[in-house]
Amino acid sequence: MAPNFGRSISFPLTPARSFSKPRHVRSVSLPGTTSSHPLLANLHARIAALRAESSIPAGLANIHALHAALADLLLLPASVAALRCTTSNTGDRLLDAFLLLADAHQGFQECLLELRQAAAESRAALRRGDTGRLASASRSHHRAEKELARLTASASAISTKCARLNLVAVTGEEAEMAYALVEAAAASAAASAAVFSAAASMSSAASSCKKTTTFIPPFARKSPTPDTAEANVERLHALEQCFDECDSACDLVFRSVVQTRVSLLNIMTPTI
Repeated sequence: MAPNFGRSISFPLTPARSFSKPRHVRSVSLPGTTSSHPLLANLHARIAALRAESSIPAGLANIHALHAALADLLLLPASVAALRCTTSNTGDRLLDAFLLLADAHQGFQECLLELRQAAAESRAALRRGDTGRLASASRSHHRAEKELARLTASASAISTKCARLNLVAVTGEEAEMAYALVEAAAASAAASAAVFSAAASMSSAASSCKKTTTFIPPFARKSPTPDTAEANVERLHALEQCFDECDSACDLVFRSVVQTRVSLLNIMTPTI
């Protein structure tokens, strides 16, 4: 079972020595070129899928698929050579990046749990006209949304730092593979930021409806309108269901990110 990296062990990425953008270097480490290797082609296809989709369910599924492709690629000798290259610190930077990304996804799971609970509390409060309970749920909602904003910024920063890694020192057979691994890390972090942001937007839209809701007892209503408490109850219920359905996908992504880091760590610290 993959280890569970707690959020408390996160640490900042070590600043890169140079922020120049990587140059493309042709590789001959695999039959023909690595660009024609099916595992590398599959990784590029997964990266393209990530960049084309940012909705929560599809985004999580694509992140998980990307890490499955990474797991296959990391078994290749060319990947091992690229990560163990003595003239590059690419492996160390990727270890840092995936630790922070695992931390972010664990935080995302916690946010979704808090948002589901807040939505359930808000629904119950709206049905009963309990303004005190509604205010308490709204505070929980607000805390989770602030944390989502922080996680979004953190994942975006990881993506930016990966994209700016200086790979000029990596040459010859290892270069193209190193670029592919870094590109995958940047894409995974960028897609994670998009998923976190989408969840925050959904939550904000649902929570804002509570602010405009005036509780009206059923016997006093003349006709249903979109702004009635019942309509907002339905919106909150839909939000609760959506986040609940994402729970297993969130766990799969967290585990796949952790496993990617474990695989990298095994490559960087081989058994003697």
